[in-house]
Amino acid sequence: MQINDRIGHRLKLHNLHVLMAVVQAGSMNKAAALLNTTQPNVSKSIAELERTVGVRLLDRNAGGVEPTAYGRALLNGGIAVFGELRQALKSIEFLADPTAGEVRIGCNPFLAPSFVSAVVDRLSRRCPRIEFHIVTGRVEHLHHELSDRNVDFLITRRSGLLAGMGFEFLFGEPYVVVAGTQSPWSRRRRIAFAELLGESWTLPPPGSVIATVATEGFLASGLDYPRAAVVTDSATTRISLAATGRFLTILQASALRFPTRQPEIKALPVEPRMADTPIGVITLKNRTLSPVATLFIEHAREVAKPLAKK
Repeated sequence: MQINDRIGHRLKLHNLHVLMAVVQAGSMNKAAALLNTTQPNVSKSIAELERTVGVRLLDRNAGGVEPTAYGRALLNGGIAVFGELRQALKSIEFLADPTAGEVRIGCNPFLAPSFVSAVVDRLSRRCPRIEFHIVTGRVEHLHHELSDRNVDFLITRRSGLLAGMGFEFLFGEPYVVVAGTQSPWSRRRRIAFAELLGESWTLPPPGSVIATVATEGFLASGLDYPRAAVVTDSATTRISLAATGRFLTILQASALRFPTRQPEIKALPVEPRMADTPIGVITLKNRTLSPVATLFIEHAREVAKPLAKK
């Protein structure tokens, strides 16, 4: 039987779904519980799938099961199949009711409460029945979420990890030194990096994106990265400490551009200005977006227009 005949007549989506569940769970028994069925039914589905494709898909061992090279290849295709099927169902839902639907956005923790929230607010006013799912995390984690089709697209910084992905520029995101509005520094019109070295800083750990950009900013002034009194990758913690007026920190400017942030902090006019980071939409190549996802990106472009002109 030719491969097209296998796909058209014998390959069942249910069996493919069972294979994905088994690999995720690591055993037949756990997959059965996950799928609310019995272990014999799971074994039967895997056996049917192996007969259909003509190769062994799973290796059984004392610790459970793991996919063979053939199994991994089929799993990669299965993720794509179910991702496209999910998008097709979203499109049908949108066609049935253009004011409803679901969109899943991946973004970094800075953009979620600022730029992305502004887009959600704008679009939800027009289409209040759209359901928004926002997934946050580091860039590497977000790329995995996109590759696994757990999100429709990403709104985040451009990075070198774009194999099989496309990037659409939205705006340049500057990094700024931030202080509380009660800090004496907030009343200055011009500040040099050298003047801030002896202050109490709360900074992200070395090696992070912000730390790298900040290091370049200090080096441009012939200075070393300042010693931090508090080191944390939590932007919320750094903002809270800066708001006391006793600490300085470095943030993405979008944290201050939108009304979701409290007015207790402000960007300082520090020179030289730190470099911008390109922010945009990252999508999987050759993947059709749902109408709701496309609509969200259109609104993101509109919200980004004033930022792109700065």
